[in-house]
Amino acid sequence: MSGSESKTEVLMIADAEMGEVPAKRDKITTHKKICTIFEQYVQPCLAELLGTTLFIFVGCASVIGNVGDGAIQPAVAHGLALAVLIIVFGPISGGHFNPVVSLSIYLCGGMELPLLVPYVLAQMSGGMIGAGLAKSIYPSTMDTATLGGAFNTVAMTGNLGKATLAEVMMTLILTMVVCMGAVNNQTRSQWAPFCIGLTVTANILAGGVVSGACMNPARAFGPAVAANYWNLHWIYWVGPTCGALLTVSFIRFLFGDQKIRVVLK
Repeated sequence: MSGSESKTEVLMIADAEMGEVPAKRDKITTHKKICTIFEQYVQPCLAELLGTTLFIFVGCASVIGNVGDGAIQPAVAHGLALAVLIIVFGPISGGHFNPVVSLSIYLCGGMELPLLVPYVLAQMSGGMIGAGLAKSIYPSTMDTATLGGAFNTVAMTGNLGKATLAEVMMTLILTMVVCMGAVNNQTRSQWAPFCIGLTVTANILAGGVVSGACMNPARAFGPAVAANYWNLHWIYWVGPTCGALLTVSFIRFLFGDQKIRVVLK
């Protein structure tokens, strides 16, 4: 083999290796982009779907299987389940599990707009799955008696104004704790998951007999689908939404830090 042929082979090998390097870099870049998209958009929605499913499963099961007439069992079950699930899924999605919580967090600057609608859809889907699973583990007589964990308190009391006001106030408290404890830099706390869980427990104990203390459209929607019970269902959309908007107003104008406030920065 001559020297010119050896040089030609070396150049060809070098060119081939140089051509492989950009190809590998392109593959790595594409892989990183896919991972980034998955972690930013897909994984959080999956966390909201699973977290909402588990939360509403526990919530509906605690209502269907309530051995007494009081609100202690549902209140403790909802509060403990929510606190634990926020700790587990919070680093991935924020642990909302509630459309009006997502709405208030977005309006307070705590999440991106492209995630808002997917979060709500994931939460509503999780509500239906969780309620369906809770319905499947109990005898049909118990499920029918409680309408699958749906809210029939208002139909029993018949006072729409008081029930709607109760949902507004209890959701105001819940979303205020969420936004002040997890979004607002000035008041953010590591104890936010426990505070949120305790808030849900306290609200159910305080207002469960008035409106059922839903504070969550997904929590009302799932059992309504499972039991096909839609009587006065609008209360659990109007009340929580108004409560969340009041929270946003208070934080944006009064209690938010300089980044969140829209006045007196």
